[in-house]
Amino acid sequence: FRVRIVREAHRMAINYENLINLKIPAIEQKLTPRDTILYALGVGLGFDPCDANQLKFVYEPKLETLPSMAIILGYPGPLHAYGDTGITRTHTVHGAQGFVIHKPLPVEGTVVGQTKVVGVLDKGKDKGALALTENTVRDKQSGDTICTLTSTTFCRADGGFGGPTGPGKPQHAIPDTPPDLVCDLPTLPQAALIYRLSGDYNPLHADPAFAAKAGFKMPILHGRATFSVAGHALLKTCCGYDTARFKSMEGRFSSPVYPGETIRTEMWKSGNIVSFRSTVPARGVTVLNNGRAEII
Repeated sequence: FRVRIVREAHRMAINYENLINLKIPAIEQKLTPRDTILYALGVGLGFDPCDANQLKFVYEPKLETLPSMAIILGYPGPLHAYGDTGITRTHTVHGAQGFVIHKPLPVEGTVVGQTKVVGVLDKGKDKGALALTENTVRDKQSGDTICTLTSTTFCRADGGFGGPTGPGKPQHAIPDTPPDLVCDLPTLPQAALIYRLSGDYNPLHADPAFAAKAGFKMPILHGRATFSVAGHALLKTCCGYDTARFKSMEGRFSSPVYPGETIRTEMWKSGNIVSFRSTVPARGVTVLNNGRAEII
Protein backbone atom coordinates (compact mmCIF):
# COMPACT_ATOMS: atom_id res chain seq x y z
CA PHE A 1 0.00 0.00 0.00
CA ARG A 2 2.80 2.41 0.89
CA VAL A 3 4.62 1.69 -2.36
CA ARG A 4 1.45 2.27 -4.34
CA ILE A 5 0.91 5.66 -2.69
CA VAL A 6 4.50 6.72 -3.40
CA ARG A 7 4.15 5.74 -7.04
CA GLU A 8 0.88 7.63 -7.33
CA ALA A 9 2.45 10.71 -5.77
CA HIS A 10 5.37 10.46 -8.20
CA ARG A 11 3.00 10.14 -11.13
CA MET A 12 1.12 13.29 -10.12
CA ALA A 13 4.19 15.43 -9.36
CA ILE A 14 5.37 18.13 -11.73
CA ASN A 15 8.68 17.20 -13.37
CA TYR A 16 10.21 20.65 -12.93
CA GLU A 17 13.41 20.17 -14.93
CA ASN A 18 11.58 18.64 -17.87
CA LEU A 19 8.88 21.30 -17.86
CA ILE A 20 11.09 24.39 -17.48
CA ASN A 21 13.40 23.08 -20.24
CA LEU A 22 10.61 21.84 -22.49
CA LYS A 23 11.48 21.93 -26.18
CA ILE A 24 8.36 23.06 -28.02
CA PRO A 25 8.72 23.01 -31.81
CA ALA A 26 7.88 26.06 -33.87
CA ILE A 27 4.29 25.92 -35.10
CA GLU A 28 3.63 26.96 -38.69
CA GLN A 29 0.04 27.98 -39.30
CA LYS A 30 -1.53 28.78 -42.64
CA LEU A 31 -4.46 31.16 -42.31
CA THR A 32 -7.33 31.56 -44.74
CA PRO A 33 -10.31 33.93 -44.62
CA ARG A 34 -12.35 30.94 -43.49
CA ASP A 35 -10.16 30.60 -40.37
CA THR A 36 -10.57 34.29 -39.59
CA ILE A 37 -14.35 34.07 -39.93
CA LEU A 38 -14.61 30.83 -37.94
CA TYR A 39 -12.72 32.36 -35.02
CA ALA A 40 -15.01 35.40 -34.98
CA LEU A 41 -18.13 33.23 -35.08
CA GLY A 42 -16.75 31.10 -32.24
CA VAL A 43 -16.47 34.11 -29.94
CA GLY A 44 -19.90 35.47 -30.79
CA LEU A 45 -19.49 37.95 -33.62
CA GLY A 46 -22.48 38.11 -35.93
CA PHE A 47 -25.16 37.59 -33.25
CA ASP A 48 -26.77 40.70 -34.79
CA PRO A 49 -26.67 39.92 -38.54
CA CYS A 50 -27.56 43.52 -39.42
CA ASP A 51 -24.74 45.11 -37.43
CA ALA A 52 -22.21 46.28 -40.03
CA ASN A 53 -19.50 46.56 -37.36
CA GLN A 54 -19.76 42.86 -36.56
CA LEU A 55 -20.31 41.83 -40.17
CA LYS A 56 -16.82 42.94 -41.22
CA PHE A 57 -15.35 40.15 -39.08
CA VAL A 58 -17.56 37.37 -40.46
CA TYR A 59 -18.14 38.31 -44.12
CA GLU A 60 -15.54 38.26 -46.90
CA PRO A 61 -15.86 41.53 -48.90
CA LYS A 62 -14.19 43.79 -46.29
CA LEU A 63 -12.95 41.14 -43.91
CA GLU A 64 -10.92 42.17 -40.85
CA THR A 65 -9.28 40.16 -38.08
CA LEU A 66 -10.37 40.54 -34.46
CA PRO A 67 -7.41 41.75 -32.35
CA SER A 68 -7.96 38.92 -29.87
CA MET A 69 -7.36 36.37 -32.64
CA ALA A 70 -3.69 36.93 -31.84
CA ILE A 71 -4.03 34.40 -29.01
CA ILE A 72 -4.64 31.44 -31.32
CA LEU A 73 -1.79 32.17 -33.75
CA GLY A 74 1.03 29.62 -33.66
CA TYR A 75 -0.72 27.85 -30.76
CA PRO A 76 1.31 24.75 -29.81
CA GLY A 77 -1.41 22.94 -27.89
CA PRO A 78 -1.21 21.72 -24.27
CA LEU A 79 2.17 21.46 -22.55
CA HIS A 80 1.58 17.88 -21.42
CA ALA A 81 1.69 16.81 -25.07
CA TYR A 82 5.44 17.47 -25.28
CA GLY A 83 6.94 14.99 -22.87
CA ASP A 84 7.10 13.82 -19.27
CA THR A 85 5.92 17.01 -17.56
CA GLY A 86 4.00 15.39 -14.71
CA ILE A 87 0.98 17.62 -15.43
CA THR A 88 -2.38 16.04 -14.59
CA ARG A 89 -4.20 16.48 -17.87
CA THR A 90 -7.76 16.35 -16.52
CA HIS A 91 -7.10 19.10 -13.98
CA THR A 92 -5.52 21.83 -16.09
CA VAL A 93 -7.32 25.07 -16.86
CA HIS A 94 -6.28 28.36 -18.40
CA GLY A 95 -4.98 30.69 -15.68
CA ALA A 96 -4.15 33.91 -17.55
CA GLN A 97 -3.70 35.24 -21.07
CA GLY A 98 -2.23 38.29 -22.74
CA PHE A 99 -1.15 39.66 -26.10
CA VAL A 100 0.65 42.64 -27.60
CA ILE A 101 0.10 43.47 -31.27
CA HIS A 102 3.13 44.80 -33.16
CA LYS A 103 1.77 44.69 -36.71
CA PRO A 104 -1.78 44.33 -38.09
CA LEU A 105 -2.99 40.75 -37.80
CA PRO A 106 -3.33 39.05 -41.19
CA VAL A 107 -6.66 37.90 -42.58
CA GLU A 108 -4.73 35.25 -44.48
CA GLY A 109 -1.12 34.14 -44.85
CA THR A 110 1.35 31.94 -42.98
CA VAL A 111 2.62 32.64 -39.49
CA VAL A 112 5.15 30.85 -37.29
CA GLY A 113 4.82 30.73 -33.51
CA GLN A 114 7.69 29.86 -31.19
CA THR A 115 6.63 29.10 -27.62
CA LYS A 116 8.88 28.68 -24.60
CA VAL A 117 8.23 27.96 -20.93
CA VAL A 118 9.45 30.94 -18.90
CA GLY A 119 8.41 29.89 -15.41
CA VAL A 120 6.95 27.06 -13.30
CA LEU A 121 5.63 28.10 -9.88
CA ASP A 122 4.63 25.82 -7.03
CA LYS A 123 1.64 27.33 -5.19
CA GLY A 124 1.69 24.57 -2.59
CA LYS A 125 -0.03 21.28 -1.83
CA ASP A 126 -3.74 21.45 -2.64
CA LYS A 127 -3.19 24.86 -4.30
CA GLY A 128 -1.82 23.76 -7.66
CA ALA A 129 1.02 24.93 -9.87
CA LEU A 130 1.43 27.54 -12.61
CA ALA A 131 3.25 27.06 -15.91
CA LEU A 132 4.05 30.34 -17.68
CA THR A 133 4.73 30.54 -21.41
CA GLU A 134 5.60 33.17 -24.01
CA ASN A 135 4.94 32.83 -27.73
CA THR A 136 6.50 35.03 -30.40
CA VAL A 137 4.49 34.99 -33.64
CA ARG A 138 6.17 36.03 -36.89
CA ASP A 139 5.12 36.38 -40.49
CA LYS A 140 6.77 33.50 -42.34
CA GLN A 141 7.54 35.46 -45.49
CA SER A 142 8.96 38.67 -43.98
CA GLY A 143 10.13 37.38 -40.61
CA ASP A 144 8.50 40.38 -38.93
CA THR A 145 7.09 39.92 -35.44
CA ILE A 146 3.32 40.23 -35.60
CA CYS A 147 2.45 39.75 -31.95
CA THR A 148 3.75 38.36 -28.67
CA LEU A 149 1.57 36.23 -26.42
CA THR A 150 1.75 35.30 -22.76
CA SER A 151 -0.21 32.48 -21.14
CA THR A 152 -0.48 30.74 -17.79
CA THR A 153 -1.62 27.15 -17.36
CA PHE A 154 -3.11 26.44 -13.93
CA CYS A 155 -2.32 22.84 -13.00
CA ARG A 156 -4.93 22.40 -10.27
CA ALA A 157 -3.79 19.00 -9.00
CA ASP A 158 -0.03 19.45 -9.21
CA GLY A 159 1.09 21.73 -6.39
CA GLY A 160 3.55 20.73 -3.72
CA PHE A 161 6.30 19.39 -6.00
CA GLY A 162 9.02 21.42 -4.27
CA GLY A 163 9.61 23.98 -7.00
CA PRO A 164 10.04 27.77 -6.80
CA THR A 165 7.10 29.75 -5.44
CA GLY A 166 7.89 32.98 -7.28
CA PRO A 167 8.38 35.60 -8.38
CA GLY A 168 5.07 35.85 -10.18
CA LYS A 169 3.81 38.71 -12.31
CA PRO A 170 2.05 41.40 -10.24
CA GLN A 171 -1.69 41.49 -10.84
CA HIS A 172 -3.17 44.63 -12.36
CA ALA A 173 -5.38 46.38 -9.80
CA ILE A 174 -9.01 47.12 -10.61
CA PRO A 175 -10.36 50.48 -9.33
CA ASP A 176 -12.80 50.32 -6.43
CA THR A 177 -15.08 52.90 -8.09
CA PRO A 178 -18.13 52.20 -10.30
CA PRO A 179 -17.08 51.32 -13.88
CA ASP A 180 -17.02 54.00 -16.56
CA LEU A 181 -18.43 51.62 -19.17
CA VAL A 182 -20.33 48.33 -19.14
CA CYS A 183 -20.96 45.94 -22.04
CA ASP A 184 -23.07 42.75 -21.96
CA LEU A 185 -22.45 40.17 -24.69
CA PRO A 186 -24.17 36.79 -25.11
CA THR A 187 -22.48 33.47 -25.80
CA LEU A 188 -24.08 30.68 -27.79
CA PRO A 189 -24.97 27.33 -26.17
CA GLN A 190 -22.77 25.70 -28.83
CA ALA A 191 -19.98 28.32 -28.50
CA ALA A 192 -17.35 25.87 -27.20
CA LEU A 193 -18.08 23.41 -30.00
CA ILE A 194 -17.52 26.16 -32.56
CA TYR A 195 -14.52 27.72 -30.85
CA ARG A 196 -12.64 24.41 -30.58
CA LEU A 197 -12.41 24.38 -34.39
CA SER A 198 -9.95 27.27 -34.07
CA GLY A 199 -7.37 24.85 -32.68
CA ASP A 200 -8.07 23.98 -29.02
CA TYR A 201 -9.49 20.45 -28.97
CA ASN A 202 -9.33 19.87 -25.21
CA PRO A 203 -12.22 17.47 -24.45
CA LEU A 204 -13.00 19.54 -21.34
CA HIS A 205 -14.92 21.83 -23.69
CA ALA A 206 -16.87 19.17 -25.58
CA ASP A 207 -17.14 15.89 -23.66
CA PRO A 208 -19.61 15.87 -20.71
CA ALA A 209 -17.98 12.78 -19.15
CA PHE A 210 -14.51 14.36 -19.31
CA ALA A 211 -15.87 17.62 -17.84
CA ALA A 212 -17.52 15.69 -14.99
CA LYS A 213 -14.23 13.94 -14.23
CA ALA A 214 -12.62 17.38 -13.98
CA GLY A 215 -15.31 18.52 -11.53
CA PHE A 216 -17.62 20.53 -13.79
CA LYS A 217 -21.36 20.03 -14.31
CA MET A 218 -20.96 20.30 -18.09
CA PRO A 219 -18.31 21.22 -20.68
CA ILE A 220 -17.02 24.73 -20.02
CA LEU A 221 -16.19 27.51 -22.45
CA HIS A 222 -12.54 27.83 -23.40
CA GLY A 223 -10.72 30.46 -21.36
CA ARG A 224 -9.48 31.93 -24.64
CA ALA A 225 -13.09 32.29 -25.79
CA THR A 226 -14.08 34.08 -22.58
CA PHE A 227 -11.04 36.32 -23.01
CA SER A 228 -12.07 37.03 -26.60
CA VAL A 229 -15.62 37.99 -25.61
CA ALA A 230 -14.09 40.54 -23.24
CA GLY A 231 -11.88 41.65 -26.14
CA HIS A 232 -15.00 42.15 -28.25
CA ALA A 233 -16.50 44.28 -25.48
CA LEU A 234 -13.35 46.44 -25.38
CA LEU A 235 -13.23 46.73 -29.17
CA LYS A 236 -16.89 47.72 -29.33
CA THR A 237 -17.03 50.06 -26.34
CA CYS A 238 -13.59 51.68 -26.29
CA CYS A 239 -12.48 51.51 -29.93
CA GLY A 240 -15.71 51.88 -31.91
CA TYR A 241 -14.69 48.64 -33.68
CA ASP A 242 -11.50 50.29 -34.99
CA THR A 243 -8.99 47.43 -34.77
CA ALA A 244 -6.00 49.73 -35.37
CA ARG A 245 -6.55 51.28 -31.92
CA PHE A 246 -6.30 47.96 -30.04
CA LYS A 247 -2.68 47.49 -28.91
CA SER A 248 -2.65 44.99 -26.04
CA MET A 249 -4.78 43.06 -23.55
CA GLU A 250 -4.21 40.78 -20.58
CA GLY A 251 -6.30 39.24 -17.82
CA ARG A 252 -6.54 36.47 -15.23
CA PHE A 253 -9.22 33.77 -15.32
CA SER A 254 -11.06 33.43 -12.01
CA SER A 255 -14.06 31.18 -12.75
CA PRO A 256 -15.34 29.14 -15.71
CA VAL A 257 -18.07 30.23 -18.10
CA TYR A 258 -20.70 27.80 -19.31
CA PRO A 259 -21.67 28.11 -22.98
CA GLY A 260 -24.88 30.11 -23.38
CA GLU A 261 -24.20 32.50 -20.52
CA THR A 262 -24.07 36.29 -20.93
CA ILE A 263 -20.72 37.88 -20.07
CA ARG A 264 -20.69 41.41 -18.66
CA THR A 265 -17.46 43.39 -19.04
CA GLU A 266 -16.92 46.41 -16.78
CA MET A 267 -14.32 48.97 -17.84
CA TRP A 268 -12.41 51.85 -16.22
CA LYS A 269 -10.58 54.34 -18.47
CA SER A 270 -7.33 56.10 -17.54
CA GLY A 271 -5.65 57.71 -20.53
CA ASN A 272 -4.66 54.95 -22.98
CA ILE A 273 -5.12 52.23 -20.34
CA VAL A 274 -8.42 50.48 -19.74
CA SER A 275 -8.81 48.32 -16.64
CA PHE A 276 -11.51 45.68 -16.93
CA ARG A 277 -13.13 42.62 -15.44
CA SER A 278 -15.83 40.28 -16.72
CA THR A 279 -18.63 38.64 -14.80
CA VAL A 280 -21.58 36.30 -15.39
CA PRO A 281 -24.39 38.29 -13.74
CA ALA A 282 -26.79 35.34 -13.73
CA ARG A 283 -24.50 33.46 -11.31
CA GLY A 284 -22.91 36.48 -9.61
CA VAL A 285 -19.35 35.33 -10.39
CA THR A 286 -16.29 37.10 -11.74
CA VAL A 287 -14.84 35.06 -14.61
CA LEU A 288 -12.00 37.32 -15.80
CA ASN A 289 -10.21 39.67 -13.44
CA ASN A 290 -7.28 42.09 -13.18
CA GLY A 291 -7.73 42.99 -16.83
CA ARG A 292 -5.57 45.61 -18.54
CA ALA A 293 -5.81 46.82 -22.14
CA GLU A 294 -3.92 49.49 -24.04
CA ILE A 295 -6.05 51.46 -26.49
CA ILE A 296 -4.27 53.86 -28.83
